[in-house]
Amino acid sequence: MHTITLIKGDGIGPSIMDEAVKVINATGVKIEWEEAYAGLSAFEKFGTPLPDATMTSFDKTRVAFKGPLTTVVGTGFRSINVALRQQYDLYANVRPAKSWAGIKTRYDDVDIVIVRENTEGLYVGLEHYLSPKKDIAESLAVVTRSASERIVEYAFQYARDNNRQKVTVCHKANILKFSQGLFLDVAREVAARYPDINFDEKIIDAACMHMVMNPKQFDVVVTTNMFGDILSDLTAGLVGGLGLIPGANIGADAALFEAVHGSAPDIAGKNLANPTAVIMAGAMMLSHIGETEAAERVVKAVEKVVNEGIYVTPDLNPNTKAGTVEMGSAIAAAME
Repeated sequence: MHTITLIKGDGIGPSIMDEAVKVINATGVKIEWEEAYAGLSAFEKFGTPLPDATMTSFDKTRVAFKGPLTTVVGTGFRSINVALRQQYDLYANVRPAKSWAGIKTRYDDVDIVIVRENTEGLYVGLEHYLSPKKDIAESLAVVTRSASERIVEYAFQYARDNNRQKVTVCHKANILKFSQGLFLDVAREVAARYPDINFDEKIIDAACMHMVMNPKQFDVVVTTNMFGDILSDLTAGLVGGLGLIPGANIGADAALFEAVHGSAPDIAGKNLANPTAVIMAGAMMLSHIGETEAAERVVKAVEKVVNEGIYVTPDLNPNTKAGTVEMGSAIAAAME
């Protein structure tokens, strides 16, 4: 029996999370779901977007499954996602983007995994004004040798464990000689310890161009926090959008799995939201807790339903009569 903290989230979160739980339960894996709250729904219910009870649950289970959250303005939290990543030192953000046979895009052969450093860089939030008039602002990027080494090490070990052939480090060391230079230096040092994995390095702006021109040249990509945020959205666009992209936030002793898209309150409660991303995140979670066979069954079922294009949401097939619930049910049925 696995105990997992379940945060359904805001907007479309509860509806897509219900379908994801339905699919995961259909695998037969025994999971005790411990429901907790975060985001706008938590703020409305408890007066805080990140209640102590949620942290207590995550402290105990060390695995959380989360829907999209709405950041509450003016509460002291820049982002609940960032707060959770920093609180539990979830240093590796992993976002795979793979082409789907049933979804027509510009490319048919994309299979890229973005491994993003998740705890530092420009997103540490060290910002201030340099003048009383608040007309000059400064943001500080923090890059450490230890965090750089562990994220690059994670990327290479991920490549080795998943039969990947190449790791590309994306950087801006040609301009940011110290912070990005340190990251690149460390990446080169780690790469030397993995002679079985091809190593490539690209300046971030050139990497974006190459990714759009020929995505097949990329396999596993490792980069700093903000660059990883941008690149993971770019790769999502190559395969059909954020509605198809799962995300994992991995730490040494805790992990959080989520859809990377927003809470889309405009379509909440309309049975329109695509549950694919969070169901695929659920498959990543199953693999993380050692249920690899169940994870593979979920992935195959999702691929079957998406590629057939019948019981899918309108964003995947404008002519469909199916919605969120019907798609989730079809995926669960495809595992039988």
